[in-house]
Amino acid sequence: MTTSPLIASAQQLADTLLVPNAERVDQAEVPASHLDAIRRSGLLGVSGPEAYGGAGAPDAVAREVQEILAGACCSTWFVQTQHHTPVRMLAKSELPVRERLLRPLATGELLAGIAYAHVRAFPRVVVRATAERDGWRFDGTVPWYTGWGLNDVMLLAGITDADEIVFAFADAREQPGLRPSAPMRLAALTAARTVSLDLDGLWLPESSVLLRTPQEKFALLDIPRSTNASPAVFGLAYAALRVVADNGEHETAEALREGVDEVRRRAYALADHPVAHEHVEERLALRTRAYDLMRAATTAAVVSGGGRTMDLRNPAQRLAREGMFLLIQGQTSVVRRAHLDALGG
Repeated sequence: MTTSPLIASAQQLADTLLVPNAERVDQAEVPASHLDAIRRSGLLGVSGPEAYGGAGAPDAVAREVQEILAGACCSTWFVQTQHHTPVRMLAKSELPVRERLLRPLATGELLAGIAYAHVRAFPRVVVRATAERDGWRFDGTVPWYTGWGLNDVMLLAGITDADEIVFAFADAREQPGLRPSAPMRLAALTAARTVSLDLDGLWLPESSVLLRTPQEKFALLDIPRSTNASPAVFGLAYAALRVVADNGEHETAEALREGVDEVRRRAYALADHPVAHEHVEERLALRTRAYDLMRAATTAAVVSGGGRTMDLRNPAQRLAREGMFLLIQGQTSVVRRAHLDALGG
């Protein structure tokens, strides 16, 4: 584990706010006050450049912060985790939108969401982007958008007729050409306020564009994002093992912890590999193994607690449902195939 003031802040938030309220939030919705607390702690800028008010923390620190938040309250983690990708992308951009949005996002003045996972469905085009009037028109349906009513801006993507992906920022509110669905009722993380977005001629100016890139190039850069094991999986596994230990099953907890520690070490070493799109098979194998260990940990939490774990006020059942969600969060066809092949022996 890493030592950092940001990690200490995340742990304090987890211990004093997120964990004590996790079951209540799970049955309701993520309160804006949770995100305000994360903002005040500086954690929204963990990966933002220091010159723009961020912390400029190394990836190891950013990963551990995400582990802690996910293990404490996965719904809150899921809302705030959307924010970090736009910050990282803005930091690398040379377009005018960088100067307009990077500082307010890196300092947490604004909270960002993302509406681009659907581009991974290519060659199926879910949202079409069309050049129009010194800007871009977006048409289609964003199947999943998390943090509706909490986020200030969203990073939206669509694909052009020339197979170019256009990423652009929009205000995260109902407006001409953008209509949200009712909040979705989900088996887990309903609290994260997820909706679908109907786009019917949403127009965004060229000045809102963050990136235009060929689909093939994006797919290559997206490989590590979709094949690396998620810090949230490890955070949830460790949280479940604490429940197992609290239920008096210390040997079981320790045996499982050793496996989680080893897979975590190997997965993060690959995440730090200088060539991000290499070792794909090993990355997928470690991601799948991390799923197995998380599932074993959440199952052990339920089993060790007996019948009382079926009470919605018991953390074991919440962690088990959150683990089910993480099995498909960020899933691509490649990840799905690797996971099913492993499950099939």
